[in-house]
Amino acid sequence: MEEFILVLTTVPDEKTGQTIAMRVLEEKLVACVTISGASRSFYWWKGQISKETEHILFMKTRAALFPELGKKLEEIHPYDVPEIIALPVQKGSADYLSWIEKETKS
Repeated sequence: MEEFILVLTTVPDEKTGQTIAMRVLEEKLVACVTISGASRSFYWWKGQISKETEHILFMKTRAALFPELGKKLEEIHPYDVPEIIALPVQKGSADYLSWIEKETKS
């Protein structure tokens, strides 16, 4: 069976999230992107603690597409060092996983 992953990245605003979502969807690198509402991120950056409002993109895809998806995100993302994290999908609805497989490039 195909391996599936959930890829996360954060963006500074919803509009940026929508732009990234459309790009990766149009290229069939993901089957679905869910954009969270605004959330607060606290993190170290250049020796200081930063506080920003961000949105999280939850991207559902096949593990085999991660190298291409990661490269695309690095290319189009506005951050110098974007968060690009992939989590394995341990289990899922057979119908949903089949849909991800069908809607992403082979």
